[in-house]
Amino acid sequence: MSALVPSPGPYPSSGRPERHAQSPAVRRDGRWWLVAVSGSVALTDPEFTGQLNRFATAMAAADQAVAAPRIQQDQPPAHPSRKRR
Repeated sequence: MSALVPSPGPYPSSGRPERHAQSPAVRRDGRWWLVAVSGSVALTDPEFTGQLNRFATAMAAADQAVAAPRIQQDQPPAHPSRKRR
């Protein structure tokens, strides 16, 4: 179960926060937080944070799979060497 932890939240740290898709879940410095206008709650449940880690890994793999064809489209086509007969 998640617990309220006295902490300044995920933003004051020097690391860059990763928002999880379009959810209120944010990973900062290896910790998961639920962030709302009213404040932040550190997540401490290993089952829940493990699921967030697995989903974040799957999302990163999907992002890379989508980005790879786009990168290839942006590259100029390779010119095959022309042989004279």
